[in-house]
Amino acid sequence: MNRPITSTVHFNRAELTSIMAIYGRMVAAGEWRDYAIDALSDRAVFSIFRHASEMPLYQVERIPTLARRQGQYRVMAMGGQILKRGDDLRQVLKVFATRRFRLVCNE
Repeated sequence: MNRPITSTVHFNRAELTSIMAIYGRMVAAGEWRDYAIDALSDRAVFSIFRHASEMPLYQVERIPTLARRQGQYRVMAMGGQILKRGDDLRQVLKVFATRRFRLVCNE
């Protein structure tokens, strides 16, 4: 049976290296604990979690169809708020360098 080949969007090695460098620093700081990578037909998503059973704290997305409009990369917060977007992934990821991240414990 012939199935149509569907293309998916992926992060390349350089993009993943940039994302994982920030992810590694935040794991070492004890802020982030888990991640997931999704390759969908229209976008690639790197989701960042505090715990695997929760909703993602942040999502780094690559959406090639937005490359000529707002930029193909964006960082989204848990509520769907777009924190930063652009064409250069390293510039978009700088949003994590300018924010202070702290775990809030409810006791």
